[in-house]
Amino acid sequence: MRILTNELKKHLGKTVTVSGWVNSRRDHGGLIFIDLRDHEGIIQLVVTPENADSFKLAESVRDEFVLSATGTLRERAPELKNPNIETGDIELVVSELVLLNKSETPVVNTHDDGEKSGEELRLKYRYLDLRRPSMQHILSERSRYYKFLRDYMYENDFIEVTTPILANSSPEGARDFLIPSRLHPGQFYALPQAPQQFKQLLMVGGVPKYFQIAPCFRDEDPRADRLYGDFYQLDLEMAFVDDGETVRQTMEPLIKKLATEFAGKKLLTEEVPRIPYTESMEKYGVDKPDLRYGMELTELTDVFANTDFKVFKAPCVKAICVKGGASLTRSQIDDFTDKARKLGAGGLAYIMYENGEAKSPILKFMTEQEIAGVKERMGAEDGDAVFFGADDRDKVNKVLGQLRIAFADFFKLKDPNIVALCWIVDFPFYEWDEKNKKLDFGHNPFSMPKGGLKALEEAKTDADKLAIVADQYDMVMNGLEICSGAVRNHNPEIMYKVFNILGYSNEYVEARFAGMLNAFKFGAPPHAGCAYGIDRIFMVLENIENIRDIVAFPKNGNGVDLMMNSPSFVDDYQLEESHLAIIPEDE
Repeated sequence: MRILTNELKKHLGKTVTVSGWVNSRRDHGGLIFIDLRDHEGIIQLVVTPENADSFKLAESVRDEFVLSATGTLRERAPELKNPNIETGDIELVVSELVLLNKSETPVVNTHDDGEKSGEELRLKYRYLDLRRPSMQHILSERSRYYKFLRDYMYENDFIEVTTPILANSSPEGARDFLIPSRLHPGQFYALPQAPQQFKQLLMVGGVPKYFQIAPCFRDEDPRADRLYGDFYQLDLEMAFVDDGETVRQTMEPLIKKLATEFAGKKLLTEEVPRIPYTESMEKYGVDKPDLRYGMELTELTDVFANTDFKVFKAPCVKAICVKGGASLTRSQIDDFTDKARKLGAGGLAYIMYENGEAKSPILKFMTEQEIAGVKERMGAEDGDAVFFGADDRDKVNKVLGQLRIAFADFFKLKDPNIVALCWIVDFPFYEWDEKNKKLDFGHNPFSMPKGGLKALEEAKTDADKLAIVADQYDMVMNGLEICSGAVRNHNPEIMYKVFNILGYSNEYVEARFAGMLNAFKFGAPPHAGCAYGIDRIFMVLENIENIRDIVAFPKNGNGVDLMMNSPSFVDDYQLEESHLAIIPEDE
């Protein structure tokens, strides 16, 4: 029977068989030592000349050869024990060594020690990269993570249902992956961006509580916290629920338990705050604030209401107080200024507080009253720095919000052992599309607007429409959006109206969402739900900065699978069967 490394200590003094990959080999003349590795750890093999065939084989093996070894487990001599590995106080004296397979010289590092291979090379040879103990740990932890999720959902009476992969195209906010239909020329399936419509139809179908660990597909540019192409979410929906708080209170304990019980971290606060979207944008400049540190955006428009300083004669003046910011050098301030300019600011005004004095090139343009007002409002002390934003309100919030994050990174304020959670609620139903100069959906068109049909009918102007609030909510973990949800629109009349406001006809709505509309005409219950980005949550819980390091087979930063060479060209006959033709770019 093959014995795994974590079970070996139970068999001390017995004859056992182990198998795995050669992690390293050391030839000491009369003895050969081989560190054999499986997915759980390493065991040292001792091969002696008395076993001639095994010794001869041991002389020839190299890193990553696959071996099976049978022998007697014994305790190592005290001076030879290795406290750095779990099996460091035992070794296997080999009686028979069997070569299961040879290996070419690995092109990437299969160990965690030494220099880590570059990401592109690791992704091309991912099957070798996965042999690293850290990657084996991630795969094992991810399996345990999935079980943790499922156990909680089953304990709370959710029913797991899988929904179709071949679906219809829908406006979820990202580009669809389209699949041409061979049987229906000119028509396309779409890989689902989310199971949104299907899970709502399950509610109509009488399912009380649904969930699945759902594959989702979006043609979005990859980032360090967003996989390209496909990702997974914990998707759920609850029938006869007409308020978001029911969903939030149902799911909040799961995320707390993941942070504390699964990952062994501490919660910043036991009570998870509910922060309206507008408040979040005003205080943090983003709709996914990291609450592990302060530096809130502070209103100073009234302080400079009568200023003669041209720079601060703006619709909005705000600032952030950076604790310890007075230690920044001129070149470091220049780097932050460049970041502000790239975000659309004209520059970055600041005041340093040192030795009881305020220091800044802008002080000569400010009155004593303004200088005192800034210090008092900002709560600035010796060693601090105050950085300003002055422009229209949206731009000020955007610039200072991103600077807040940059300063937190620079001063290492993001404690990885703390999990800060919050809910962002009351999102705008519509938003202004500056590029196309028109209104568009702010988030999910299937959400219920607060106030229902009445709120929609009373909205006459664009300003009225922009003031409509959706019963939507996001959960944020350490500055990352990990969940999005809403009370759903289950009323056909309201669904027509939310699209009508943007100029879409009833016929358009019926053509795109006939399945849902028809279903809602047959007694749809009120329902609400959400979806958690489980890849992103796992990344935070495991303290991993790049999301590609927590999945087995990711695509690279350009959306290419270097290992499988996809995307790739297909044969002409495949295009013909799918009724497609490739149009050269220069035509």
